[in-house]
Amino acid sequence: MMERRRMDAALLVLLMGHLATALEVPLDLPQPPTITHQSPKDYIIDPRENIIIHCEAKGKPHPSFSWTRNGTHFDIDQDSNVIMRPHSGTLVVDISREKAEHYEGVYQCTARNKHGTAVSNNIVVRQSRSPLWSKEKIKPIVVQEGVSLVLPCRPPAGLPPPIIFWMDNNFQRLPQSSRVSQSLNGDLYFSNVLREDSRNDYICYARFPHTQTIQQKQPITVKVLNLDAINDTMAAFYNDTDLFSEDPMDERRPTFLIPSGSSSSKMVLRGQVLEMECIAGGLPTPEISWTKVSGDLPAKRTSFLHYQKTLRIVNVSESDAGDYRCTARNRLGSVHHTIRVAVKAAPYWISGPSRNLVLAPGENGVLTCRASGTPKPSITWAMNGIPIENSPNDVSRKVEDDTIIFTDVQIGSSAVYQCNVSNDYGYLLSNAFVNVLSEPPRVLTPANKVYQVIKNHPALIDCASFGSPIPKITWFKDSRSSTLDGEPYIKHDNGTLEIHIAQAEHSGKYTCVARNILGIYENHIYLEVKEPTRILKQPEYKVVQRGKSVVFECKVKHDPSLIPTMTWLKDDGELPDDERLIVDSDSLTINDVTENDAGVYTCIMNTTLDHDSASAELTVVEATPTPAVAYEKPDPPTDLELTDKKKRSVQLTWTPGDEHNSPIKKFLIQYEDSLHNRGHWHNLTEVPGTKTTAHLKLSPYVHYTFRVLALNAMGFSRPSFPSKVYKTEAAAPDENPTGVQGFGTEHDNLVISWKPLSGLQSNGPGLHYRVMWRQKAVDSEWTTVTVANNSKFVVSGTPTFVPYEIKVQAVNDHGAGPDPAIAIGYSGEDFPVAAPENVQAVVLNSTLAEVHWDPVPHRLVRGHLKGYKVTYWRKNNIHKHNPYHTEKLFLVFSGNHSHGMLPGLHPFTLYSVNVRVFNGKGDGPVSSDQHFETPEGVPGAPTSLVVTNSNQDSLTLEWSPPHDHNGRITGYTLKYQPVNNSNELGPVEELALLANETSVTLPNLKYSTRYKFYLNAKTVRGAGPAISQETVTIMDEAVASRQVDIATQGWFIGLMCAIALLILILLIICFIQRNKGGKYPVKEKEDAHTDPEFQPMKEDDCTFVEYSDNEDHKPLKGSRTPSNGTVKREDSDDSLVDYGEGGDGQFNEDGSFIGQYSGKSASRDTAEGHESSEAPSPITAMNSLNSFV
Repeated sequence: MMERRRMDAALLVLLMGHLATALEVPLDLPQPPTITHQSPKDYIIDPRENIIIHCEAKGKPHPSFSWTRNGTHFDIDQDSNVIMRPHSGTLVVDISREKAEHYEGVYQCTARNKHGTAVSNNIVVRQSRSPLWSKEKIKPIVVQEGVSLVLPCRPPAGLPPPIIFWMDNNFQRLPQSSRVSQSLNGDLYFSNVLREDSRNDYICYARFPHTQTIQQKQPITVKVLNLDAINDTMAAFYNDTDLFSEDPMDERRPTFLIPSGSSSSKMVLRGQVLEMECIAGGLPTPEISWTKVSGDLPAKRTSFLHYQKTLRIVNVSESDAGDYRCTARNRLGSVHHTIRVAVKAAPYWISGPSRNLVLAPGENGVLTCRASGTPKPSITWAMNGIPIENSPNDVSRKVEDDTIIFTDVQIGSSAVYQCNVSNDYGYLLSNAFVNVLSEPPRVLTPANKVYQVIKNHPALIDCASFGSPIPKITWFKDSRSSTLDGEPYIKHDNGTLEIHIAQAEHSGKYTCVARNILGIYENHIYLEVKEPTRILKQPEYKVVQRGKSVVFECKVKHDPSLIPTMTWLKDDGELPDDERLIVDSDSLTINDVTENDAGVYTCIMNTTLDHDSASAELTVVEATPTPAVAYEKPDPPTDLELTDKKKRSVQLTWTPGDEHNSPIKKFLIQYEDSLHNRGHWHNLTEVPGTKTTAHLKLSPYVHYTFRVLALNAMGFSRPSFPSKVYKTEAAAPDENPTGVQGFGTEHDNLVISWKPLSGLQSNGPGLHYRVMWRQKAVDSEWTTVTVANNSKFVVSGTPTFVPYEIKVQAVNDHGAGPDPAIAIGYSGEDFPVAAPENVQAVVLNSTLAEVHWDPVPHRLVRGHLKGYKVTYWRKNNIHKHNPYHTEKLFLVFSGNHSHGMLPGLHPFTLYSVNVRVFNGKGDGPVSSDQHFETPEGVPGAPTSLVVTNSNQDSLTLEWSPPHDHNGRITGYTLKYQPVNNSNELGPVEELALLANETSVTLPNLKYSTRYKFYLNAKTVRGAGPAISQETVTIMDEAVASRQVDIATQGWFIGLMCAIALLILILLIICFIQRNKGGKYPVKEKEDAHTDPEFQPMKEDDCTFVEYSDNEDHKPLKGSRTPSNGTVKREDSDDSLVDYGEGGDGQFNEDGSFIGQYSGKSASRDTAEGHESSEAPSPITAMNSLNSFV
């Protein structure tokens, strides 16, 4: 039974895969690009490895790729460190000659061919960082016993953030408890300190997971003293300790150490992990508990960490918002803190991203982009990477918020549409192409494919096809006498044919036919239904004496065309490699049995389609054992007898079989209906193991056969022999069909549908349905028809969109079912016949207006009211310079609205607007056009600003008026100011100009000076944005000539020659002195080269050992040391680095150093050395980190 369930589950998964497969266009057909692989949005890179930014796409023809970086084109050919993989958009950045941080930024990939353009997400590339811990001198902390204490960690901010843990000098984790625990930010909290908390090695470690490096903070010393000890040692620690002196060690009520106050707030995003913590001080140690004020905690998603101090909720949803209360309690009292949690949501898909659309010429289609978020996200559309409002107009395309409707598409309309859904917390970007193709059908499933399935299991036969228009799939079997439609065949929308319960007669040749208006295509497929594999004789429980032999039998029946494989297991593992164990085709023999042979043995029979297994236990006893009690499954019940036979019940009695030393717990009664479902047994009821009779309730018109199974601790017995057949009499139906509904497919019809009864529910032969309807709210009689072998009926000639009362009653040859319930349905819709009246527009400002209208009466809508469509367009611009616009804009207001806002209007423009109502059938007539004017606004920037006639002290500026006047131009304002060589701006000069001026000459300017100019236009509403320009005035010719003449004067040339001669003489004198040599004391030479082992070292310069005694402050032997006895940071920041032993000075995940003895420090850049992470701990001890990190 368990194996059957597993196989059914596997087939269910397979079926879901069959039905969920998206439409794929064969790659030999033209199609726009589709991005198949890209790097994640937030891409953290390892600075030690080459950067790979993925972008893969498919299309026909194969797409070309380009990239932007930080919003501008990224020219890969200009960067020798960057290559693009062939036939791919993936970038590979070689960082051997350039640091990785140089390539941080926001990247976006574009894949294009002649049919469209697809774009990737914005990929934010950031380098992982593991910065050094800041240097600090930590004074010992002296605290009084019983008080609360916080040891700060404050690790350096890394990318991604580090993982924090506390250890001692021996690299052992510090014990934590309800009294001592680590907070979420890494600090170590003591609810109250004890004398045993005194130690000098509280060390906080930070592990940076991306680079697998570990850093440590300097050790913290904590001394816990009682009050007498504090008084005795006050003087000794006064100058260099921090003294924590709170209340003496008396019991005290809880107080919160974190968070502060009585309440706080926290925001979390949907789908993320919510972590809240409350840590309290007090004596005795307080206990923490959590409750949700406004409801219950989600049990399956909630956990408590850090000894109940942290509440963790995974996969947060909107229902998790509310107030949470943590309570700290000890025997002296309690304290509460309330945390108000707000749940926001980055955009998320409601029904998945937009899907590709393949249409034939003249077809209609819809692209949807359904997403949600908190706050509600905005949706923008783009076509081929360009905002759709800037794309060429297409009469076949209509954008309505999150939907694009395509009508009567034509060849050449193929494109890739991008949907961007964004709010304050993130964005979603999906690409979906619209591919307009005209293709005859083709079947993608391989021809003559053979499917094999086990009898009584579902069979799924594929017919994957493609064509445009989408082909219709028809199935035939063998002689092709009729199409396969209806029981036992189920045809799915993707063409797959399903047989719910495959039988031997379903084997054979199947023909799949795909056809559309352009052609027809056939494919032949074969189905083979195989007999199941079953173990007929199972191995039995054995008790055997040590030294004897034992045989486990396992006889199997299988389909002769399948090759079986027998496998034996011992305790769910392989059999021991022992010659005493002999495996035959249907048995396992164990010779000379030992105690080690005891266990559970399982035989498994596998074929390529199914398997079966059975197990038995072997018990080994001594040579002269006390006879062991054998426990086995019970024997099947016998002597089944039917008594007290009635129309709807019968009494079943039986005789139990042998229990085999294990009492029977219960009996399971099963039945077979040989009339409707021969060969299938169903569970009917269970009775306790102490009973041998059962009163069975039956249904009419069923041919019952019963059998009984017994259950004890070892399992179910084999089924009993079947009882005699008991046929119940037919009767009228006990129930009516469900799911009754009425709707219209045309304006003058009503379709009545229902869910039909099953064979068992029919209660008798001749099942049919009595369908009744009448118009609601009209005093009319019921109209009745009889329907058989169908589950719907179409009523023609109905009025348009009127309510009907509907009833469907089940009837068979023995009578009718109970009175059916009344359902309400509506006849078909038709187009609305009236337009909204009293359409008025109220101008709110220069870019916003509100339109009002009277709703259309419901009787004139003639269907389900879907909403109102408002059309508005620019009639003309009041200013003569602006062009005439005829582009119409549409807004849809769903539901029964009577007004709406018109945003994004152009100032100083005459608009026209009209309104129409629409229902499920379509749009109604348009109202009369109404006109309104928008007031003036500020103008746009001037179109151009150029400099002409530039002289030494004057120049001329010429400009063009703004493209968008947005009103009547009243003048211009010109501002200009000089800019010096250090880009500092000088004083601003301002000049007012008339509206009809388009040039101005500026006199009295400084020669050879750079000027910056700003020009903007004005209307009565104010000044618009400015356009800027820069230029340099011409240099004065006299000054330039003087600068040239000084270099050609004779006196200047003579002076230069004299200076050169003097320098030559000095060099000769120095050379002579050097050859003579000089004497100096040997003592001075020795002092200048003193062994660095005896040179003092400044504490601040010791960068490897951050906390050590005087011995640790000696520089390493062989390190370079200046003669003044100090170690300079720039010369020897760390002697291990100088000789290649340290490198980065970091630890691997396993505690070992990353750097190797490579001897390459001389070639390393000093700046790189300072950026590497240090781990100032002894090398030999770090291996103990393996068990913690």
